Amino acid sequence: MPGHATPLLRGEEPPFALRAHEALDAKRRIAAGVSSLIADGETVVLDSGTTCLEVARLLCGRQVTVMPLSLQAIHVLGGSPSPTTLMVPGGQPRAAEGALTGSLAFASLTALRFDTAVLGCCGLSAAEGLTAYDLDDAAVKKAIIASTRRVIAAADASKLGRTAHAHVGPSALLHTLVTDTTAPADEVAGLEEAGTVVKTV
Repeated sequence: MPGHATPLLRGEEPPFALRAHEALDAKRRIAAGVSSLIADGETVVLDSGTTCLEVARLLCGRQVTVMPLSLQAIHVLGGSPSPTTLMVPGGQPRAAEGALTGSLAFASLTALRFDTAVLGCCGLSAAEGLTAYDLDDAAVKKAIIASTRRVIAAADASKLGRTAHAHVGPSALLHTLVTDTTAPADEVAGLEEAGTVVKTV
């Protein structure tokens, strides 16, 4: 068969509980890198996903206002001591994943503006941009991007150069990508050429 194209990532997203244990050290380093980019006093919208959950843990107790888009991160931030302010959006949680979607999630996002969005992804490439497994998840990510001044993507190296079925947008929408040091050099170069600042940790 001609060509060596990587097949699209289709079907069901791997279970959250399984993904939570994959590349955990890298995800924690990425989360620390993301946290270091967020200044005290910022308003932050936090996407769903396992890496974003690690970011939520590091924002606990920080002087920030956070609106998480997953039940897991809401639970983590719900126990935050002052001065962290938690904003809880509406929405319908996706089974097992806990990610909030639907009209109430969109209403929460469109009613507000944020300094920074921390975005997870299922696939990210310079050629195909940011992608997700699920159309509802992709729609929420688009609404997150539209509601914020700065978009930081948090993705370990396994997500780079991969393309899932639901398109979110071009990589140029991302101001910064925080990834780990095993990220493919060609993808990093392509993303930087498209205007994204890539920080490896």
